[in-house]
Amino acid sequence: MSERALTQRALADLAAVPARSRWVASGPIRLHALDYGGDGVPVLVLPGITSPAIAMDFVARELADLVRPVVLDVRGRGFSDDGPSYTLEDYAADAEAVITRLGLDGAVLLGHSMGARIAGLTAAKGEVALRGTVLVDPPMSGPTRGPYPTTLAAFQSQLQQARRGTDADEVARSWPRWPRREQELRARWLASCGDEAVAATHRNFESEDFFDFWPSVPAPTVLVYGADSPVVTALGAQEAARANVAARLVAIPDAGHMVFWDNPRAGLEAVRDVLRDMI
Repeated sequence: MSERALTQRALADLAAVPARSRWVASGPIRLHALDYGGDGVPVLVLPGITSPAIAMDFVARELADLVRPVVLDVRGRGFSDDGPSYTLEDYAADAEAVITRLGLDGAVLLGHSMGARIAGLTAAKGEVALRGTVLVDPPMSGPTRGPYPTTLAAFQSQLQQARRGTDADEVARSWPRWPRREQELRARWLASCGDEAVAATHRNFESEDFFDFWPSVPAPTVLVYGADSPVVTALGAQEAARANVAARLVAIPDAGHMVFWDNPRAGLEAVRDVLRDMI
């Protein structure tokens, strides 16, 4: 198994991030988060399977005039510790620990992909006080539902590229539509994601069913998805609407699974509108 690593150049990226590091214990796991501060309603941002917290810096900045974003390095990514396991229950317990120990009662949970699943289960469990949830393109794969559209081999290949030393041009071959800064950050920070964290999470995308807890996610909850996403398909969106009639669904045009990266203007404006309603 390859070691997680960050270069000096990657660490220097933090100098441009208008947030301070916060640390939380979740059992034996030490978790790191970027806290953008302010007096607004806290929004705990939960990134995807290969996204450390800094990867969502551009999202947090666009919301910071409206709310107080706190972006989590999910266990096994960024500066957070590896975990002994990576179940959805583990991730939800981490989110609960961050909310409790940082005093974020009444927060909104905003999750993308894996993070959307974490947000949904955390809300469904009801162990912490929340103002609402925004689930952005949650994986709807699971038992009897077919595989997750991106293979584990594809993720592993990207991790190997990052560890040997990739650059924004190589990232652009996989993600040509992304803003250049986000391609650069991915090139420098992907190596901070652990092999087992990614592999176990990918397995669980196919063994843990989103629809087991989605009907129990309380209102207000909004499911935002890319209109061209292979993860939340048109049929998947229809099933989600039937399974949780209190939820609102918002499709982002000209966006696939990586909603904020594919169409930043439309994706972020939609989330701003949702948050205005919740706060």
